Amino acid sequence: MAESHLIDIGDVVKHTGFAASALRYYERLGLITSAGRHGQRRLYDPQIIDRLATIAAATQAGFRLDELAKLLDGGGDQDEQLRDSLRTKADELDVSIARLTAARDRLRHAADCPATPIWNCPDFLRDIEQHLPAQRRASG
Repeated sequence: MAESHLIDIGDVVKHTGFAASALRYYERLGLITSAGRHGQRRLYDPQIIDRLATIAAATQAGFRLDELAKLLDGGGDQDEQLRDSLRTKADELDVSIARLTAARDRLRHAADCPATPIWNCPDFLRDIEQHLPAQRRASG
């Protein structure tokens, strides 16, 4: 690719919000590759923007960087394995969402409950007792 079509690392930082140090780190991990250099500055293919957007979306979804390396290299005969990984992560997110939704609901109930102190609220006590280890619940 002609060097004039490449993007300087500073421009990648401006367009993506990723720090230059993050780009260098991702390069060391093999998540991205530079297409060359102009002096000491790395140059990237313009498609780096889409790759970094994918990395950002995947990390927001809870993927670890080592998982991302496998996902980003997927394709061809690895496509079904990639899809399975995505389904698994979606299932993990469903569990997290349910847990967080329940926690949010308990907090809202506690904040709005007229019982004083909150420890006198039977609903609140029942909810928090569910978080005790099973053997403590059985003996309590």
